[in-house]
Amino acid sequence: MEEVRTRRSLLKLAGSLATLAAAPLPALASNPATPVACELRFFHTHTSEKLSVVYAENGTYVAPALAEVNHFLRDFRSGAVHPIDPQLLDILFEARQRTGGTGTFEVISGFRSPHTNEMLRGRSGASGVAQRSLHLFGQAIDVRLTGTDVSHLRKAAIAMGRGGVGFYPESDFVHLDTGRFRTW
Repeated sequence: MEEVRTRRSLLKLAGSLATLAAAPLPALASNPATPVACELRFFHTHTSEKLSVVYAENGTYVAPALAEVNHFLRDFRSGAVHPIDPQLLDILFEARQRTGGTGTFEVISGFRSPHTNEMLRGRSGASGVAQRSLHLFGQAIDVRLTGTDVSHLRKAAIAMGRGGVGFYPESDFVHLDTGRFRTW
């Protein structure tokens, strides 16, 4: 039964990626200053994995690159993979541009399975990790950007006026998501 569910999930994911690959970039496509290739570099602080990926070219998402990102930002505790909202990548790309930085995003947390999210809620208390966190839906990431102070990354993200921007200076990271605009 689990194998069938997994196969169905993979087929559904493949269909979603094919649709996205043909879709224009909503946030960046209308900007004449958008480069031909949108590249991001990542380092995962828990797995020490690295990824450099061109996730969009000529205003279109690149399906194989999105699949690489999905795997890279998986729940590293369980291995569960979930589609990452490509608009989250757009937010990262634009935030890095606004900082003037060229560094690598150091990933603290990407996708979280429900089990991992509940475990983290138990550790931090209900106020530290949201019960319906956007991490559960592949719409949130906790990062820092090498060569850029996290307070500068936070200011750049706030200036964009979209998605959630959480600031955790004591832990040295910024939470970014594709939800409604809000800050904390």
